[in-house]
Amino acid sequence: DVLQFAGMWHVTAVASNCPVFLKMKDDMKSSTATISITSEGDLAVTLVWLLMGKCQKFEVLFQHSKEAGHYLAAQEQRELQVMETDYSHYAILHEVQRGGQEPSTGLQLLTRDQNVSPQLLQKFKELIPSMGLAEEMLAVLPASGECQ
Repeated sequence: DVLQFAGMWHVTAVASNCPVFLKMKDDMKSSTATISITSEGDLAVTLVWLLMGKCQKFEVLFQHSKEAGHYLAAQEQRELQVMETDYSHYAILHEVQRGGQEPSTGLQLLTRDQNVSPQLLQKFKELIPSMGLAEEMLAVLPASGECQ
């Protein structure tokens, strides 16, 4: 049920081959993602990251596709797929961005609170190679009280 997916999540781990992410990943901290469901069933995602000492806010509207858990953001040429979730503790998202010179792919581990269990982190790490990513592309983001 997509309505159970709404609310605030913490981005606690990310693995991506995006060159911008790879340059910044060692300095990143946990961020928040607030997800609302529109009346059409689309996902309105507001991300707040601490970047270069300032809280930066990004908003993206992902339109639902015919496939359950699969969303598209046409203007950014991004696809988002909810790979797995229990709605109340964690969600694993797969994102593909086709804009720019090189398409990039990424996995995100979202949790309802900032503490991620070792078992959940292990489960996330085991998915990384299946998405064509390498372990060195992983950033486990330290908890942050900033930008809440």
